[in-house]
Amino acid sequence: MGFLLVLAWWSRIPPSHDRDWAPEYAVLPRATVEGDRVTLHDVRNFDYRAETDFTPRYDDRTYDLGQLDSLDLVASYWMGEAIAHIMLSFGFAGERFVAISVETRRERTEGYSTIKGFLKQYELFYVVADERDVIRLRTNYRENPPEDVYVYRTNGRPAEIRRVFLDYLREINVLAERPFWYNTLTTNCTTAIMTHLRVNPDHAPMSWKVLLSGYAPLYAWERGALDTRLSFEDLKARSRVNDAARAADRAPDFSQQIRQGLPLAVAAD
Repeated sequence: MGFLLVLAWWSRIPPSHDRDWAPEYAVLPRATVEGDRVTLHDVRNFDYRAETDFTPRYDDRTYDLGQLDSLDLVASYWMGEAIAHIMLSFGFAGERFVAISVETRRERTEGYSTIKGFLKQYELFYVVADERDVIRLRTNYRENPPEDVYVYRTNGRPAEIRRVFLDYLREINVLAERPFWYNTLTTNCTTAIMTHLRVNPDHAPMSWKVLLSGYAPLYAWERGALDTRLSFEDLKARSRVNDAARAADRAPDFSQQIRQGLPLAVAAD
């Protein structure tokens, strides 16, 4: 009986927007959609000097959905091949990119713990950011441990990419109004992507390669979403962007520079 009472109490612990958040999670993004015009409010674009030394900076950015024509899968590794942080980046006419990363919303004094992620210790957070923030942070500034970052170009059709993007925006606005818990197994960076991909009728089914997130790019390759003209080993080697990101650093065309020479997936029929 005591265990059941504790379980009932635990299941009713509410998430909250009202905590002393770490600076990188302090501001919730929002989106406004008016026809083909999308405005993303509070896009994160921090000015980094080191991983934990930065000047917070946010801005509003407006995009034309008619120019949304690319979707890239970004994978960052720091502890072997089985575990990675996965995020998506949406491209507009090859000139503007916005990355969306599903993460734990941590408090100022909290670090990340896989175990705590099972125990209602972190709220869910969608980072909407310039790639000079979320990618450059990982390639140029994280050192303990260092991270290897890969950008995989997908062959999604514009109509499919648009549905996924709008579904992300819907969830971002829901989270701005109502907090939800992050869960290491069921509601994490990779399972959230799979949830959003379900808006397309031919979405990939769940796989153990999603739960072991480091294999998510391999799963996308096996499903034909990446460049299958190359072996996956060759594709992965050519998709690593650390060197290009360090060279580009603060350049305004950072996103274009890190994509130079990346294999392009053949467009889906």
